[in-house]
Amino acid sequence: MSTELRQMTSAERQTAPITCVIGDDHPAVLDSISRLLAARGFDVLATARDGEDTLRAIEDHSPQVGIVDLRMPGLNGIALAKRLAAEVPSVRVLVLTLHEDRAYVNQALQAGVRGYALKRSATENLVHAIRAVSLGGLYIDPAIADQMFDPDRRLNRKSSRSGGVAELTSREAEVLKRTAQGQTNKEIARDLDVSVKSVETYKARGAEKLGLGARTDIVRYASTQGWLAAI
Repeated sequence: MSTELRQMTSAERQTAPITCVIGDDHPAVLDSISRLLAARGFDVLATARDGEDTLRAIEDHSPQVGIVDLRMPGLNGIALAKRLAAEVPSVRVLVLTLHEDRAYVNQALQAGVRGYALKRSATENLVHAIRAVSLGGLYIDPAIADQMFDPDRRLNRKSSRSGGVAELTSREAEVLKRTAQGQTNKEIARDLDVSVKSVETYKARGAEKLGLGARTDIVRYASTQGWLAAI
C-alpha cells in the first residue's frame, strides 16, 4: 500500500482515501471507530487490541495515520508513539482517549504525537483530527485546548507590552485559521491565490499580534475561537 501511494501523482494522492490503523483494547470502540471512518471514506487497513500488535500492524501496513489509545496492554500509547517516531517516522500518530488531563497531552506531544482527540467527541471531531494530522498539521481536541491555553492571558501580556491589542486583518485571521486546520503554507497560498512568502508574512504578523509562538499555540488559540469546529 505504501509503495502504491508513493507512485501516485500529487493530484491522485489528494483524492485517495486516507489510510489508518486503529489500536484500542476495547472491541466496541474498534468496531464503532472503524465503522465511522469507513462511512466517511477512510481506508482502515487493520485494527489491534494491544500496543505490541498495534506497533506490528503499523509497521506492516505503513498507514498515513495511526490512531491509538493511551492505555493498552503491553505497550501504552505514549511508549508506542515514541517507538513509531523512531521506527516508522512517516506515520502520524493520533491519540484517541478518555483522558482529558493536560499532563497526558504534554506527554503525548513530547513523544511525537500529532493529534490528541477525545473519545467522547469522536463522532464530531475525529474525522477532522485525522485529516489535519494527515496533512502535517497538529490537532488538539477543543476541550483540551481550552484547558491548556488561556487566550486572555497571552493577549493581556501582549497588551501590557504594546499598550493595546492590534486586531487581525482578514488575511491574517484566515491564514492562522487554515494553519490550525492542518494546511501547509503552499496549500494556503494556492487556495488564497497569493504567494507562499505572503502566507508566511500573514502568519508571522498575526501570530505576533496575538502573542503566539509555536504552531501548537496557533492550534490552541484556534480551538478557543471555534475555528476547528467549523470544518
